[in-house]
Amino acid sequence: MTESRREQYFNLIDQLMRCPNGEEPNVLTSNSELLDQGFIESLVQVSTMMAHENNPDGAKFLIHVARQLSKELGFYPEVPVNS
Repeated sequence: MTESRREQYFNLIDQLMRCPNGEEPNVLTSNSELLDQGFIESLVQVSTMMAHENNPDGAKFLIHVARQLSKELGFYPEVPVNS
């Protein structure tokens, strides 16, 4: 991953953290070229940093976004629930 790409990921994460509640899908859609495994790894990295800096809400939000994107991009396996 290039430094430029990493900076783009962090800028997108910043946009997600600052956008009005409910606008996250629009922010992600308008930056779809950045939605890849590297972005998901960056989300996890920043959420870990936030958790260590006593920002559990921000950390939970980014982990939620990372999980949803992982599912949509096929990186997170869907485990069938046996009933």
